[in-house]
Amino acid sequence: MKQEIKYNTSPEVRKLITEWEQWLRNERGYSPHTLDAYLRDLSAFTSFFETPVTLKKLEKLDVRGFRAYISERASKHLEKTSLARELSSVKNFFRWLDSNDIIKNSAISIISSPRLPKILPKALDVDETFNVLDEAKNFAKKSWEGIRDTAIFTLLYGCGLRISEALSLNEGDIDNDQMLRITGKGNKTRLVPLLPAVIEAIEMYKQECPYHLRKGEALFLGARGERLSPRIIQRQMQKIRAYLGLPDTLTPHALRHSYATHLLAAGTDLRSIQELLGHASLSTTQRYTDVQIETLKKEYRKAHPLEK
Repeated sequence: MKQEIKYNTSPEVRKLITEWEQWLRNERGYSPHTLDAYLRDLSAFTSFFETPVTLKKLEKLDVRGFRAYISERASKHLEKTSLARELSSVKNFFRWLDSNDIIKNSAISIISSPRLPKILPKALDVDETFNVLDEAKNFAKKSWEGIRDTAIFTLLYGCGLRISEALSLNEGDIDNDQMLRITGKGNKTRLVPLLPAVIEAIEMYKQECPYHLRKGEALFLGARGERLSPRIIQRQMQKIRAYLGLPDTLTPHALRHSYATHLLAAGTDLRSIQELLGHASLSTTQRYTDVQIETLKKEYRKAHPLEK
């Protein structure tokens, strides 16, 4: 049973938090997971104060107060990424209060997020990617499940999907139209080209699947005929990477990173890759440029005579 989130606030502020939650869900399209994180972050913020948080207290809170809260959270040895997310959640709530003419507090805009370490997406090279696709069918208990896993991995790499996007597909979503309509984060819809190899892999799975696939219901099924869990695919990837001697960073999501990295290396422009991946910001996509540069450095060091 899901544990109730508690807030150290006055009834008036608690009511506003509920309205903010509804706005995040209905207007911004936040997923239940993201929504839960935002609410827990705000709960931690209100818990910092000794007495219940009122609207007047939120309005009068100064830079020193916000920094005291950040210091207190940092003293609990939170990762910088967690601390940055908590601050982002609190700022989101204050922006919502401001945009709805409830209160205005300019002090929080002065507070900057902690500098985060630069983490590059973990991508495979082309040969490693094809080795993964070739081996996918060999680690399932039943033949049809191996064909299903191959279809899913081919879809992830061939279309750059998130695992959640692939497993949320229903029968009828994929046809021979050459384009796939995906609803991703924030309920944003994007169109992704469907390669013949992807269509072929999915058609082979549909032919071998022992269950009747009903239009509008789950496309990828588990052993008992239910919608397939991401955990199953994650476990299969663990077996494959152990067999191939690939690093622990090889997850299903690494196939999406590989998709973007290989497109960039082939000359696809960043703006197009941004659209294909469904990134809200181009800066997120630009990380793949850094991946490409790191790959070039490694190849250069291997090839240059001074390194031999």
